[in-house]
Amino acid sequence: MTTMTKRRPVSVGEMLDEEFMKPLGLTQTALAEAMGVERRLVNEICNERRAVTVDTALMLARVFGNTPDFWLNVQRRTDLWEALNTPERRKRIERAKPVESPL
Repeated sequence: MTTMTKRRPVSVGEMLDEEFMKPLGLTQTALAEAMGVERRLVNEICNERRAVTVDTALMLARVFGNTPDFWLNVQRRTDLWEALNTPERRKRIERAKPVESPL
């Protein structure tokens, strides 16, 4: 299984706010306009109520001049950490067993 730290990784919302929006002086409204989406979408990402999809990652990459992989990797790290550090989810995951080869 993937090696993860005990500390929760930086979320997309935190990364977006602290490393991109604040330094550029962007409001959620201004970012939403630049992305061509409703402000609600940006607000939900910033407040960790919505995950970044491939489409959103592509839009963020266009707006900030980086790659969609950057945004998807931040989301993936958070998702993996949450899955492995939420007891109910971890228990469900650990019920899965390797399939033995018939050979």
